[in-house]
Amino acid sequence: MSKCIKCGAELEDGAKFCPECGEKQEQPAAESAQAQKTENTQTNDQAQNQNQNANIGAAPGANASDIGDKLKKLNDTADTTDEFDKADIESNKVMAVLAYLSWLVLIPLIGAQKSKYAKFHTNQGLILAITEIAWGIVSAVVKTIIRTVFSLIGLGFLATIINSLLGLVSLAFLVLSIIGIVNAVNGKAKQLPVIGKFTLIK
Repeated sequence: MSKCIKCGAELEDGAKFCPECGEKQEQPAAESAQAQKTENTQTNDQAQNQNQNANIGAAPGANASDIGDKLKKLNDTADTTDEFDKADIESNKVMAVLAYLSWLVLIPLIGAQKSKYAKFHTNQGLILAITEIAWGIVSAVVKTIIRTVFSLIGLGFLATIINSLLGLVSLAFLVLSIIGIVNAVNGKAKQLPVIGKFTLIK
């Protein structure tokens, strides 16, 4: 218990006015310290929340940078451009691009057999096309099995989710095709990531 600062009457803890004389009481030192501590805690919490929000806002940019670095590393494949004649490269860029457009790989395969540059990209495109066809067959079989099994046990929705995820793998072939086209247009003889090291055409 504390005492009134004016009349000395005993006060309840935390009383703001004296019940005897009505004088407003100053905050005791303990209460003042507690109030200051609470205010400091609130200020620190606000600062931490702002830092967390700033980090959350920065995270996507950091992740995008990491993804960009990983893609660059993935595309850091063997570059044999120096082994090719510049005139051959310039005159066969269109054939090289066609090699990455699925079944159109047959055009440079038949029509540009004498071009070393077109042959290089035809090999890359042919491997890509064969891999994509093989994935399509395997994916169709796996999707059918998953759909059948999960439907029998009453989890058809889960089969749909898994099949959708399997379908996303097809995007990898689109990305590889774009990488190949960019290399061909820029006059580069670079292997495709992952599958480009294999050779079918010499």
